[in-house]
Amino acid sequence: MNAPSTRMLTLLSLLQDGRAWPAAELAERLDTTPRTMRRDIDRLRELGYPVESSRGPGGGYQLVAGQAMPPLALTDDEAVATVVGLQFAATAQVEGTTGALRKIEQVLPSRLRHRVQAVAATVDTVSRSTLDANTLRTLSMAAYAHQDVRFRYTNRAGAGSERRVHPYRQVFMDGRWYLLGWDRDRQDWRTFRLDRIDELDVPGTTFTPVPLPPAVSFVQRPDDRRQGVVRFEAPLATVSERLVPQAGSLEAIDETTCRYVTAADSWEWLAITLAVVGVPYTIEGPPELREYSRRLAERLSQAILES
Repeated sequence: MNAPSTRMLTLLSLLQDGRAWPAAELAERLDTTPRTMRRDIDRLRELGYPVESSRGPGGGYQLVAGQAMPPLALTDDEAVATVVGLQFAATAQVEGTTGALRKIEQVLPSRLRHRVQAVAATVDTVSRSTLDANTLRTLSMAAYAHQDVRFRYTNRAGAGSERRVHPYRQVFMDGRWYLLGWDRDRQDWRTFRLDRIDELDVPGTTFTPVPLPPAVSFVQRPDDRRQGVVRFEAPLATVSERLVPQAGSLEAIDETTCRYVTAADSWEWLAITLAVVGVPYTIEGPPELREYSRRLAERLSQAILES
């Protein structure tokens, strides 16, 4: 591997995997001398790549995060995956993807263009809403830092309301972005379409995160709230013997609790099914299931009093 340009690209590709490379191993992989390898490291640094070195018998080199984004060396598969991923991100209205996609496509080798074109020609994605990228970024940072958010939300009927929410997850589904969060005023899990969020504010207060329901399952039917979510205070093995998770899923939270998620046609039927499992449980949502369970408890209590 005597060509300097080929050797430099190979060196950069090795360093970009994130590991710390011993100097001797790098020189061996590059089929060159340690002195030449060190000169190549210096050239990468001159180009803006932050390569750190450690001295001693076990010394080596590692590419670390820097203050700027230097050029990247991608394999053929990585280049195709990057372009395809950016195409989907552009469909999802993520700001900055169009420019990045254009820059990569301009330098994409001709041998790879047909692979990208084949994917683009045979896969359809439909975006049904325009997303404010600042909303996506702000909610992402708030959820990651466990910070409260406030915003004005317009429901599908056109009515607006002020919301105070603990943000947890953002999900892109069926051409729309959704936020899954805990509504502090309604004391319940809620999903919010991001294109209906306005006047978003992060006041700076934080919250303690709790186990959350499966984000995708909760978003699948956010408008009619037909998704029932229940946490059983019993091991998965115990509940699975007494409950057949038809049209739903039963998953372990930890060794002593599990969660049941189901799309119910009848809240009353589901309320009865949950009661006969015979272990303590908490209804995480929606409000309709809580109301039917409350009515069922009242009827059973009244029947006992009358007898």
